[in-house]
Amino acid sequence: MQGTVSRYDAETASGAVLTDTGIELPFTVHAVANTPVRFFRPGQRVRLETTGSGADLTITTVHFITL
Repeated sequence: MQGTVSRYDAETASGAVLTDTGIELPFTVHAVANTPVRFFRPGQRVRLETTGSGADLTITTVHFITL
């Protein structure tokens, strides 16, 4: 799944992503803990790994999109 960073707090390394389907999903520091990601900026495109579905959809990992 892909989306766009809608907000990011560098102090807590948490934020939210607006998915391409129009759903805003929050993420915590745990979603970037095992990735090379150290900072996001609003508007940045990202790739998401998720778990669950519907109201229980949760971001497990946020990655930079690489070509």
